[in-house]
Amino acid sequence: MRIGHVIVPAADLEAQLAFYGSLGLTTRFRDGDRYAALTDGATTIGLADASQQPVPGRVLLSIEVDDLDAHLARLPAGEPVTGPHERRAVVTDPGGNPVVLYERLP
Repeated sequence: MRIGHVIVPAADLEAQLAFYGSLGLTTRFRDGDRYAALTDGATTIGLADASQQPVPGRVLLSIEVDDLDAHLARLPAGEPVTGPHERRAVVTDPGGNPVVLYERLP
């Protein structure tokens, strides 16, 4: 078994492709303005308009980044929180979906 992808609602596919691309994800596939698949090489995120969402709703993603502060300098976010294993902050993509960006602690 393997996880195929996580579906994320996308009302504005172009804006969300730009957002996830800025985090380092690569577009693998695009079906017009209905759907796009992005990957980090191991996991796939599907950006889907209303017609492509099997279950309408919101999804929370957690994305590991190498330099949290660099991303937070470019994106509006709450204050970073330091946990026992990571620093993290919540940002919101252009579709209004919360995304947790985290950086592992050494």
